[in-house]
Amino acid sequence: MKKVTGTIVGAISGYYDVETEQGIVRTRARGVFRDRKQKPLVGDRVVIQLDNKGMNYLIEILPHSNEIGRPAVANVAEVLLVISSVEPDFSTELLDRYLTFFAWKDVKVCIYLSKTDIAPKDKLEEIIQSLSYYSKIGYSVFTSAKDLEDKLPDLIKEKTIWTLAGQSGAGKSTLLNKLEKTANQATGKISTALNRGKHTTRKVQLFKYGSGFIADTPGFSAIDLYKIKLNDLANCFYEFSKASSGCKFRSCQHIHEPKCNVRQLLESGEISSSRYDDYLKIRQEISDNRMPEYLK
Repeated sequence: MKKVTGTIVGAISGYYDVETEQGIVRTRARGVFRDRKQKPLVGDRVVIQLDNKGMNYLIEILPHSNEIGRPAVANVAEVLLVISSVEPDFSTELLDRYLTFFAWKDVKVCIYLSKTDIAPKDKLEEIIQSLSYYSKIGYSVFTSAKDLEDKLPDLIKEKTIWTLAGQSGAGKSTLLNKLEKTANQATGKISTALNRGKHTTRKVQLFKYGSGFIADTPGFSAIDLYKIKLNDLANCFYEFSKASSGCKFRSCQHIHEPKCNVRQLLESGEISSSRYDDYLKIRQEISDNRMPEYLK
């Protein structure tokens, strides 16, 4: 029996589709994982055992760097965050919530502004001006679908996994459909040994894009920030974390502490007042240990 390593690109009804150097192989997981209460995730690197009778088994799950979403995807290198300009209206508060969540998960984010073609010109200019601040603090920002499509294949490094995220109605599906036109969708070559076709259920799946993968997932509908430790929150705001080296106290929370560099930069306009206001709102949410009712 031969053992090979691969990446889980899809899962349905207890079967796992694993991309290997030999192509995609459909497998079952050994019962030992159930006994260990361990579930293979899309994105996991795994070892599978190939049988010449067509009985292929997933026998080992290699350690993963992270797991995010519900349902979860593992080993996410970067999130492609889709934020709409209109319908629903652009919101820096929602944007900051997503960015805080993924910073807490230690996952990089690339921001894409959708529906720019139907946004009023003056409103769009205002949104793009707001997003320039996020570019300044280190986020990659795309306000053009064509620009994103041109550059994304080069951004996705070999065998790395990106995933889409964003609020309902922001245009994730529209973007995914555009990207899939030039993608060799991984789940399209599933083994026919079990006479099963490509499933249409909303499950997590990976498709090839550039030299890596993009995950199509229905997850990230709820952003539970109240689970972040209060003292860790400031580090989820990248510009705060960078500026904190100039604060008098190492544990400065940038509220009332003397000689706080973050508040000095806030007063001078170098740190966005809306970002700081959102920081205070999230701190309150964590203190209350609950998500605000209007965000549920």
